[in-house]
Amino acid sequence: MAKRNESVLDILVLFPWWVNVILAGLAYGALNYLLPHLDLGNPLLNGLADQGPFLAPIVGILLLGVAAVSAVNAWGRRRLLDRQRDTDTLRQLHWHDFERLVGEAYRRKGFTVVEKGGNSPDGGVDLVLRKNGQTFLVQCKHWKQMKVGVRVVRELFGVLTAEGAAGGVVITSGAFTQEARNFARGKALKLVDGKELQAMIAEVRREPVAARG
Repeated sequence: MAKRNESVLDILVLFPWWVNVILAGLAYGALNYLLPHLDLGNPLLNGLADQGPFLAPIVGILLLGVAAVSAVNAWGRRRLLDRQRDTDTLRQLHWHDFERLVGEAYRRKGFTVVEKGGNSPDGGVDLVLRKNGQTFLVQCKHWKQMKVGVRVVRELFGVLTAEGAAGGVVITSGAFTQEARNFARGKALKLVDGKELQAMIAEVRREPVAARG
């Protein structure tokens, strides 16, 4: 995905909701109780510090709002994954939801997931996975008709080599060409097609599909 400029709020909303709740409490306490009593050695800075109690509730409420958005996003990802039934439902997803789905599946497998997606359905690294001190790069290809070819796999291999990642994963709702599979063989690359992804979803799903009606 194309990299976009991210604000602090864009980054914070990716954190678990409880992290932002803790940050809200810390920010409120620091601004309201700590900052006004600090001598910053400059009249201007001390004057700004005196505004801490005024800013404390504003910053606290803002961070609690971010926590709420983060909680809603997490709920949406969980619901998105738990509603998948087969490869047909995978292929009906919007490409952005497909990335969110894959990210949630890896979260349930114990990975820390950073979503890197941008505003177009092609190019770049979509997810960064971290576990046990290792980093893995993921490229998602929500292609309904075409098979994923060797060019995509070769490009990801070049990126993970340049960045020193432990491995890379290309995931598609469809299939891979034989040339792509041949290139990945023997390398720190894993190719996951639609059927394999559906099996992974079934493995990490928290409740049976039938139980939800």
